[in-house]
Amino acid sequence: MILDTIKIKFMETMEFITDPEQLTALMAKAINIIIILVVAKASIRILHSLINRFFDSQKNLKIKVDIPRLETMKGLLKSIVKYTIYFIAFTTIMKSFGTDVTALITAAGIGGLAFGFGAQNLVRDIITGFFILFEDQFGVGNYVEIDGVSGIVEEMALRVTKIRGFNGDLYIVPNGEIKKVINRSNGKMRALIEISIAYEEDIDNAIKVLNEASDILRETDERILEGPTVLGVSNLAASEVVISVMAKTVPMEQWAVERLMRKTFKEAFDEKGIEIPYPRRVVINKNP
Repeated sequence: MILDTIKIKFMETMEFITDPEQLTALMAKAINIIIILVVAKASIRILHSLINRFFDSQKNLKIKVDIPRLETMKGLLKSIVKYTIYFIAFTTIMKSFGTDVTALITAAGIGGLAFGFGAQNLVRDIITGFFILFEDQFGVGNYVEIDGVSGIVEEMALRVTKIRGFNGDLYIVPNGEIKKVINRSNGKMRALIEISIAYEEDIDNAIKVLNEASDILRETDERILEGPTVLGVSNLAASEVVISVMAKTVPMEQWAVERLMRKTFKEAFDEKGIEIPYPRRVVINKNP
Protein backbone atom coordinates (compact mmCIF):
# COMPACT_ATOMS: atom_id res chain seq x y z
CA MET A 1 0.00 0.00 0.00
CA ILE A 2 2.75 2.44 0.90
CA LEU A 3 4.64 1.70 -2.29
CA ASP A 4 1.46 2.14 -4.33
CA THR A 5 0.78 5.49 -2.66
CA ILE A 6 4.34 6.68 -3.31
CA LYS A 7 4.08 5.53 -6.90
CA ILE A 8 0.79 7.39 -7.40
CA LYS A 9 2.20 10.60 -5.89
CA PHE A 10 5.30 10.28 -8.02
CA MET A 11 3.24 9.84 -11.18
CA GLU A 12 1.09 12.86 -10.28
CA THR A 13 4.20 14.96 -9.68
CA MET A 14 5.72 13.90 -12.99
CA GLU A 15 2.49 14.70 -14.83
CA PHE A 16 2.42 18.10 -13.19
CA ILE A 17 6.06 18.84 -14.06
CA THR A 18 5.73 17.63 -17.66
CA ASP A 19 2.51 19.60 -18.21
CA PRO A 20 3.66 22.79 -20.01
CA GLU A 21 0.68 24.83 -18.84
CA GLN A 22 1.12 23.90 -15.18
CA LEU A 23 4.88 24.41 -15.35
CA THR A 24 4.47 27.80 -17.03
CA ALA A 25 1.94 28.93 -14.41
CA LEU A 26 4.20 27.79 -11.60
CA MET A 27 7.24 29.59 -13.03
CA ALA A 28 5.18 32.72 -13.57
CA LYS A 29 4.07 32.71 -9.91
CA ALA A 30 7.63 32.14 -8.74
CA ILE A 31 8.93 35.01 -10.87
CA ASN A 32 6.08 37.20 -9.66
CA ILE A 33 6.95 36.49 -6.02
CA ILE A 34 10.62 37.27 -6.63
CA ILE A 35 9.73 40.56 -8.35
CA ILE A 36 7.41 41.55 -5.47
CA LEU A 37 10.10 40.84 -2.86
CA VAL A 38 12.77 42.72 -4.83
CA VAL A 39 10.48 45.74 -5.28
CA ALA A 40 9.58 45.65 -1.57
CA LYS A 41 13.25 45.54 -0.54
CA ALA A 42 14.17 48.35 -2.93
CA SER A 43 11.22 50.46 -1.73
CA ILE A 44 12.29 50.06 1.88
CA ARG A 45 15.84 51.15 1.07
CA ILE A 46 14.67 54.18 -0.92
CA LEU A 47 12.18 55.30 1.73
CA HIS A 48 14.71 54.78 4.53
CA SER A 49 17.20 56.89 2.61
CA LEU A 50 14.61 59.66 2.19
CA ILE A 51 13.76 59.50 5.89
CA ASN A 52 17.46 59.77 6.80
CA ARG A 53 17.88 62.81 4.55
CA PHE A 54 14.81 64.51 5.97
CA PHE A 55 15.83 64.09 9.61
CA ASP A 56 19.47 64.97 8.88
CA SER A 57 18.29 68.22 7.29
CA GLN A 58 16.29 69.00 10.44
CA LYS A 59 19.46 68.71 12.52
CA ASN A 60 21.20 71.33 10.37
CA LEU A 61 18.51 73.96 10.90
CA LYS A 62 19.40 77.04 12.92
CA ILE A 63 16.42 76.35 15.16
CA LYS A 64 17.39 74.35 18.25
CA VAL A 65 16.04 70.81 17.98
CA ASP A 66 16.03 67.81 20.32
CA ILE A 67 18.51 65.46 18.60
CA PRO A 68 17.66 62.31 20.64
CA ARG A 69 13.95 62.83 19.98
CA LEU A 70 14.60 63.25 16.23
CA GLU A 71 16.64 60.03 16.18
CA THR A 72 13.87 58.22 18.03
CA MET A 73 11.22 59.49 15.60
CA LYS A 74 13.41 58.46 12.69
CA GLY A 75 13.79 54.92 13.99
CA LEU A 76 10.06 54.51 14.61
CA LEU A 77 9.12 55.92 11.21
CA LYS A 78 11.56 53.59 9.44
CA SER A 79 10.12 50.67 11.37
CA ILE A 80 6.55 51.60 10.39
CA VAL A 81 7.56 51.94 6.73
CA LYS A 82 9.27 48.54 6.76
CA TYR A 83 6.33 46.68 8.30
CA THR A 84 3.83 48.44 6.04
CA ILE A 85 5.70 47.53 2.85
CA TYR A 86 6.16 43.94 3.99
CA PHE A 87 2.43 43.71 4.69
CA ILE A 88 1.59 45.06 1.23
CA ALA A 89 4.02 42.60 -0.36
CA PHE A 90 2.53 39.72 1.65
CA THR A 91 -1.04 40.55 0.64
CA THR A 92 0.02 40.90 -3.01
CA ILE A 93 1.65 37.46 -2.93
CA MET A 94 -1.46 35.96 -1.29
CA LYS A 95 -3.62 37.53 -3.98
CA SER A 96 -1.50 35.90 -6.70
CA PHE A 97 -2.40 32.51 -5.18
CA GLY A 98 -6.11 33.32 -5.26
CA THR A 99 -6.50 34.18 -1.56
CA ASP A 100 -9.24 36.62 -0.57
CA VAL A 101 -7.16 39.68 0.30
CA THR A 102 -10.19 41.69 1.41
CA ALA A 103 -10.77 39.36 4.33
CA LEU A 104 -7.07 39.55 5.21
CA ILE A 105 -7.09 43.35 5.24
CA THR A 106 -10.27 43.38 7.32
CA ALA A 107 -8.63 41.06 9.82
CA ALA A 108 -5.61 43.38 10.05
CA GLY A 109 -7.89 46.37 10.53
CA ILE A 110 -9.44 45.11 13.73
CA GLY A 111 -6.01 44.62 15.31
CA GLY A 112 -5.41 42.38 18.25
CA LEU A 113 -8.98 40.99 18.33
CA ALA A 114 -8.52 39.29 14.96
CA PHE A 115 -5.01 38.09 15.75
CA GLY A 116 -6.19 36.52 18.99
CA PHE A 117 -4.24 35.81 22.11
CA GLY A 118 -1.12 34.87 20.17
CA ALA A 119 -0.58 38.48 19.07
CA GLN A 120 -1.10 40.12 22.45
CA ASN A 121 2.64 40.46 23.09
CA LEU A 122 3.16 42.07 19.69
CA VAL A 123 0.36 44.58 20.25
CA ARG A 124 1.67 45.29 23.77
CA ASP A 125 5.19 45.96 22.44
CA ILE A 126 3.91 48.39 19.82
CA ILE A 127 1.62 50.28 22.21
CA THR A 128 4.36 50.54 24.84
CA GLY A 129 6.76 51.86 22.18
CA PHE A 130 4.37 54.68 21.34
CA PHE A 131 3.93 55.58 25.03
CA ILE A 132 7.72 55.70 25.47
CA LEU A 133 7.96 58.08 22.52
CA PHE A 134 5.14 60.45 23.45
CA GLU A 135 6.05 60.56 27.15
CA ASP A 136 9.67 61.22 26.17
CA GLN A 137 10.98 58.63 28.64
CA PHE A 138 14.23 58.21 26.69
CA GLY A 139 15.54 58.56 23.16
CA VAL A 140 18.28 57.42 20.81
CA GLY A 141 21.69 58.36 22.19
CA ASN A 142 20.58 58.42 25.85
CA TYR A 143 22.46 56.50 28.52
CA VAL A 144 19.83 54.35 30.23
CA GLU A 145 19.40 51.37 32.49
CA ILE A 146 16.39 49.20 31.70
CA ASP A 147 15.63 46.27 34.00
CA GLY A 148 19.30 45.70 34.80
CA VAL A 149 20.57 46.33 31.26
CA SER A 150 22.58 49.54 30.87
CA GLY A 151 24.11 51.24 27.85
CA ILE A 152 23.44 53.71 25.05
CA VAL A 153 20.12 53.54 23.19
CA GLU A 154 21.17 52.75 19.64
CA GLU A 155 17.79 52.29 17.99
CA MET A 156 14.10 52.48 18.90
CA ALA A 157 11.91 50.45 16.57
CA LEU A 158 8.19 49.84 16.56
CA ARG A 159 8.50 46.66 18.62
CA VAL A 160 11.94 46.60 20.27
CA THR A 161 14.59 48.91 21.74
CA LYS A 162 18.27 48.22 21.00
CA ILE A 163 20.82 49.13 23.67
CA ARG A 164 24.58 49.02 23.08
CA GLY A 165 26.49 48.16 26.27
CA PHE A 166 29.84 49.77 27.01
CA ASN A 167 31.56 46.44 26.38
CA GLY A 168 30.08 46.32 22.86
CA ASP A 169 27.19 43.92 23.53
CA LEU A 170 23.91 44.71 21.80
CA TYR A 171 20.82 44.15 23.95
CA ILE A 172 17.47 43.85 22.18
CA VAL A 173 14.64 44.53 24.63
CA PRO A 174 10.96 44.12 23.61
CA ASN A 175 9.15 47.36 24.42
CA GLY A 176 6.37 45.50 26.25
CA GLU A 177 8.87 44.09 28.77
CA ILE A 178 10.18 47.52 29.82
CA LYS A 179 9.02 48.03 33.40
CA LYS A 180 11.54 50.42 34.96
CA VAL A 181 13.80 52.94 33.20
CA ILE A 182 16.66 54.94 34.66
CA ASN A 183 17.62 57.73 32.24
CA ARG A 184 21.11 58.95 33.07
CA SER A 185 21.14 61.50 30.24
CA ASN A 186 18.33 63.67 31.53
CA GLY A 187 19.56 66.77 33.36
CA LYS A 188 22.89 67.59 34.95
CA MET A 189 25.23 64.70 35.70
CA ARG A 190 27.40 64.46 38.82
CA ALA A 191 31.19 64.23 38.64
CA LEU A 192 32.58 63.26 42.04
CA ILE A 193 36.21 62.54 42.88
CA GLU A 194 38.27 62.02 46.03
CA ILE A 195 41.85 63.24 46.31
CA SER A 196 44.17 62.55 49.23
CA ILE A 197 46.87 64.47 51.04
CA ALA A 198 49.34 63.39 53.71
CA TYR A 199 48.56 63.95 57.39
CA GLU A 200 51.56 66.27 57.60
CA GLU A 201 50.05 68.71 55.07
CA ASP A 202 47.98 71.80 55.92
CA ILE A 203 44.36 70.89 55.12
CA ASP A 204 43.22 74.51 54.73
CA ASN A 205 46.04 75.20 52.30
CA ALA A 206 45.19 72.10 50.27
CA ILE A 207 41.53 73.13 50.07
CA LYS A 208 42.60 76.62 48.95
CA VAL A 209 44.71 75.13 46.13
CA LEU A 210 41.80 72.92 45.06
CA ASN A 211 39.45 75.93 45.00
CA GLU A 212 41.87 77.89 42.81
CA ALA A 213 42.23 74.96 40.39
CA SER A 214 38.44 74.52 40.38
CA ASP A 215 37.93 78.17 39.40
CA ILE A 216 40.22 77.68 36.38
CA LEU A 217 38.36 74.53 35.34
CA ARG A 218 34.99 76.28 35.65
CA GLU A 219 36.09 79.08 33.34
CA THR A 220 37.84 76.96 30.70
CA ASP A 221 35.69 73.84 30.30
CA GLU A 222 32.20 74.23 28.81
CA ARG A 223 31.22 70.71 29.84
CA ILE A 224 31.11 71.81 33.49
CA LEU A 225 27.74 73.36 34.35
CA GLU A 226 28.21 73.78 38.11
CA GLY A 227 31.31 73.71 40.32
CA PRO A 228 33.71 72.10 40.84
CA THR A 229 32.94 72.57 44.52
CA VAL A 230 35.33 71.41 47.23
CA LEU A 231 33.11 69.60 49.74
CA GLY A 232 35.82 69.21 52.35
CA VAL A 233 37.34 66.29 54.24
CA SER A 234 35.28 63.14 53.61
CA ASN A 235 37.48 60.50 55.23
CA LEU A 236 40.47 60.03 57.54
CA ALA A 237 42.18 56.94 56.21
CA ALA A 238 45.14 54.99 57.58
CA SER A 239 47.78 57.21 55.96
CA GLU A 240 45.85 59.94 54.18
CA VAL A 241 43.30 62.69 54.51
CA VAL A 242 40.63 62.35 51.81
CA ILE A 243 39.04 65.48 50.30
CA SER A 244 35.97 65.26 48.04
CA VAL A 245 35.27 67.54 45.08
CA MET A 246 32.01 67.56 43.09
CA ALA A 247 30.87 69.15 39.84
CA LYS A 248 27.77 69.02 37.61
CA THR A 249 28.31 68.35 33.90
CA VAL A 250 26.42 67.96 30.66
CA PRO A 251 25.10 64.41 30.10
CA MET A 252 27.64 61.70 29.23
CA GLU A 253 30.63 63.93 30.06
CA GLN A 254 30.85 63.23 33.79
CA TRP A 255 33.54 60.57 33.42
CA ALA A 256 35.73 62.75 31.21
CA VAL A 257 35.37 65.64 33.66
CA GLU A 258 36.32 63.37 36.57
CA ARG A 259 39.49 62.35 34.74
CA LEU A 260 40.28 66.00 33.99
CA MET A 261 39.71 67.01 37.63
CA ARG A 262 42.10 64.33 38.92
CA LYS A 263 44.80 65.41 36.46
CA THR A 264 44.34 69.13 37.20
CA PHE A 265 44.36 68.73 40.98
CA LYS A 266 47.41 66.45 40.90
CA GLU A 267 49.32 69.03 38.85
CA ALA A 268 48.17 71.82 41.22
CA PHE A 269 49.40 69.86 44.26
CA ASP A 270 52.74 69.17 42.57
CA GLU A 271 53.15 72.87 41.78
CA LYS A 272 52.47 73.89 45.39
CA GLY A 273 54.56 71.09 46.88
CA ILE A 274 51.59 69.35 48.54
CA GLU A 275 52.30 65.67 49.01
CA ILE A 276 49.89 62.99 47.86
CA PRO A 277 50.74 60.19 50.31
CA TYR A 278 52.21 56.80 49.55
CA PRO A 279 51.53 53.76 51.71
CA ARG A 280 53.73 53.88 54.81
CA ARG A 281 54.76 51.32 57.37
CA VAL A 282 56.30 52.11 60.75
CA VAL A 283 58.56 49.40 62.19
CA ILE A 284 59.26 49.53 65.95
CA ASN A 285 62.27 47.54 67.15
CA LYS A 286 61.96 46.70 70.86
CA ASN A 287 65.48 45.28 71.09
CA PRO A 288 68.06 47.62 72.70
